[in-house]
Amino acid sequence: MQQKRQDYEQPFAIAKLGWRYHHLGIPTSTPRPGERYLPHLKIYVSGFDTSPYGVEWMRFEPDCQISELIKTVPHIAFEVDDLDAALVGHALLSGVSSPSEGVRVAMILDNGVPVELLEFRKTFV
Repeated sequence: MQQKRQDYEQPFAIAKLGWRYHHLGIPTSTPRPGERYLPHLKIYVSGFDTSPYGVEWMRFEPDCQISELIKTVPHIAFEVDDLDAALVGHALLSGVSSPSEGVRVAMILDNGVPVELLEFRKTFV
C-alpha cells in the first residue's frame, strides 16, 4: 500500500526524484498578448517569460497534431537532469521531441493528467 503524503511534505517527484518545477501549461482558445508562434508545432505560447509563477498559455491551430488531452487539460512541467532515466516506468503520452535547440521534452500520463518532463542541454560560454 502506498503511504499517504502529509500536508507539509513535497510530492514524491520533487522530494525523492529531484524533479524541479518548471511551468504550468494552460490550454486556451483565446489569443493572448505577447503570443509567440511555434510553426513546427502549430501552437501559440505566451506568458512563460513574464509570469512570476511560470504560467504558460497555449493556443493550438486547428490542424495541430498534439494530443487532444494536451489541448484540453492543463499540465505541470518539471525539469529533469536525464530525460531517458526519468521516463523509465512511465506511460508516454507522446514521443520525445525537441521544441527548440538544446531542449528535449516528453509528456507522460499520470492518472489521466499530462505531465511534461524537460531536459536542457546546459552550455557554458
